[in-house]
Amino acid sequence: RGALEAKGRTIAVFGTGLDLVYPREHRALAEEIRQQGVLLTEFPMGVSPLPQNFPFRNRIISGMSLGVVVVEAAQHSGSLITARLALEQDREVFAVPGPITSPRSYGPNYLIKCGAKLVQYWRDVVEELPLDVRKEILRRESEAAPTTPEQPELPLDEHERRVLELLRFDAPTHIDELLLRSGLAVPELMRILLELEVKDRIRQLPGKQFVKKL
Repeated sequence: RGALEAKGRTIAVFGTGLDLVYPREHRALAEEIRQQGVLLTEFPMGVSPLPQNFPFRNRIISGMSLGVVVVEAAQHSGSLITARLALEQDREVFAVPGPITSPRSYGPNYLIKCGAKLVQYWRDVVEELPLDVRKEILRRESEAAPTTPEQPELPLDEHERRVLELLRFDAPTHIDELLLRSGLAVPELMRILLELEVKDRIRQLPGKQFVKKL
């Protein structure tokens, strides 16, 4: 619904034949998606919404995607099946944390504990996408945003510029490689990396790896 309201496109993957919308109260929504997106299934006409169909449906959802964001999922939710399939298909898995007292927060909190990226803001997702996709999304967002005076970038000193030049947008660099290539001592390099993060020029990835921000 969010994609449709934003005049975007969306894909609905059925666990039934295309002639059976499940649940039935989503028939009007399915018609909207048909007009503004795609209705997709691998099941022939007349196939009912059997429980065993939905894991097959979920593997198509994750397979078509660059990543999967789990917002809510109970302990035995199909969303956790989709997240597992996404990992098997080498897709990114993201999760939005929730209160530990909520049964629907079990899934995302569990995924974060297992290493899924915690999502607080849409850019948390975009940062993990391939470089060409990331650039295109940020370009469109910049064009759509109201014009505001640009904030000047905080200046860098000579050492910060040198370390920044060693980093790339499209591939992370491990701290050991930075130590070797920069010739700096560990405390000095850590200080510079922290300064670059504070100045919003780089971000740190798991495993002491760093990338330059767009």
